[in-house]
Amino acid sequence: MALDEAFSFADHSHRRFNPLTGSWVLCSPHRAKRPWQGQVEETTSEQRPAYDPECFLCPGNTRASGAQNDSYTSTYVFANDYAAVHADQPDCSAESLAMVAGEHSSSDLFRVESTRGQCSVVCFSPRHDLTLPELSLGEVCQVIHAWQDIYTKLSADPSIAYVQLFENKGAAMGCSNPHPHGQVWALSAVPSEPAKEIESLRAYHQSHASCLLCTYVRAEEDNAIAGEQSGRIVIQNESFMALVPFWATWPFETMIVAKHHVASIADLVEPQVTHLAEIMLGLTCRYDNMFQCSFPYSMGLHQAPTATHSDASLCHLHMHFYPPLLRSATVRKFLVGFEMMAEPQRDLTAEQAACRLRAQSAIHYKLTLTNT
Repeated sequence: MALDEAFSFADHSHRRFNPLTGSWVLCSPHRAKRPWQGQVEETTSEQRPAYDPECFLCPGNTRASGAQNDSYTSTYVFANDYAAVHADQPDCSAESLAMVAGEHSSSDLFRVESTRGQCSVVCFSPRHDLTLPELSLGEVCQVIHAWQDIYTKLSADPSIAYVQLFENKGAAMGCSNPHPHGQVWALSAVPSEPAKEIESLRAYHQSHASCLLCTYVRAEEDNAIAGEQSGRIVIQNESFMALVPFWATWPFETMIVAKHHVASIADLVEPQVTHLAEIMLGLTCRYDNMFQCSFPYSMGLHQAPTATHSDASLCHLHMHFYPPLLRSATVRKFLVGFEMMAEPQRDLTAEQAACRLRAQSAIHYKLTLTNT
């Protein structure tokens, strides 16, 4: 490689900084050209019924715990039968810690705190055979309204510090039941990932007297207005923007960001709820259309902790989508080797990923097949 040739973001290695977490990602776009002889996933094209009598999440069915679902006709929320945290449990005493950590348990090297909380399941639809991008606009609005109700109710509980709403879509992301659903984990402490983001938002506000994500959204809008060919915006409307963040780690990672400062999902009013539903549908349809498959991902909302948190007003509502697919429906991205031991690395630039996502139709491929 000639040392005097011009640097190309599409061909040459570089690192990108993530201001939300204070971390770096190594971009090696030239590696995408290498032949693939690694792991290939199996794909399934099973046709699921609208109702499955064996499904623990379908309306009216009995769950593994013995509890029975309501005969619900829209979004349905119930307490997780196998919750990761519970509201009632004893504190972790010094004596208990010493039994695990040994005689030096009092040092800063062995820190433990008892964690309490609540976990719920959110069934997006009574239909067993649909996923989020296959729902109607009104049905996605119902999901958002359910999130708002959950966040509002749990935020009023003084024992809850943070409400994490998320979805694992597809078996590749560890989803054990294909019925469309997400989860809620409400915890007595702010978890590590949102805590890092909140610290970065606070530090940026102290230094610049403005919101980091508000500033970032305006910068990406300015890039698009200027007609940059390397834009990262996938889809946007009046209230929200879906884009591949400049510092993305996963090949087709995206982020949905409120275009105006909104701290939490509960703060959305109409038409913002409908606008968010439109962006969620437009993005996830493009995901499925990318490789003509039900595109797996982990999605989560990052927003303000409960109102008692000193930095709650500095938080800016956004959603992360982390899909693992790399080259096709059968080739996944794994974080291994250098990525586990050093720092995250990707073979596709954010601009290349955004370009490919923008090129996809907003009409779900299953509807296209039905109409041909």
